[in-house]
Amino acid sequence: MSFLSECNKDQGKEGKVVLFKRAGRKNTLKTLEAAFDCAKKYNIARIVVASTYGDTALKAVELMEERDIDWCRLVVVTHNFGFKGEPGLEMTHETRDILLEKGAVVHTGTMPFRTIGTAIRETMGYSQQDLIANTLRLLGQGVKVCVEIALMAFDAGLIDQQDIVTVAGTGRGADTACIINPAPSNRLFNLKIRQIVAKPLDW
Repeated sequence: MSFLSECNKDQGKEGKVVLFKRAGRKNTLKTLEAAFDCAKKYNIARIVVASTYGDTALKAVELMEERDIDWCRLVVVTHNFGFKGEPGLEMTHETRDILLEKGAVVHTGTMPFRTIGTAIRETMGYSQQDLIANTLRLLGQGVKVCVEIALMAFDAGLIDQQDIVTVAGTGRGADTACIINPAPSNRLFNLKIRQIVAKPLDW
């Protein structure tokens, strides 16, 4: 049972979206629960989670252990190396090792909406990637990040073109989850946001 086949069967029925009054890390557990519930319902085998310091990823791993989830693969996407200017990552080696030991895949790579275009913006005041990122932010920072980590995971060969569930947030933690049919970053406009599973009403 795929997401599309299930939707075709239930065409016209209302889908459930978890809505939070405000954005923030306090929504992390409920967002992850909604993401895993959705993945199970639609037989989605990949969950891609944005995690800067590793807190959200560790909560995802804990939830998988509590629920005895072995039917999906967890892909954790971090900031790019040197995101804050100085060489290095916010996620410690110790946290990364714990996630790897628990069976997660941890990916650090180039962020499509923060590449050479960011350098151009800082010099020239504008870049085309900002237009795309800010348009996605109309639905919330989390939706923008959900799209970005789907692109990053696809570029790294960690997922294929099957639907995935992505989890991201506004600042720290998680408050947004989406079902996405992914694409590589050079085929951005082939990507499809099939459903918003969870999001804040204000951010």
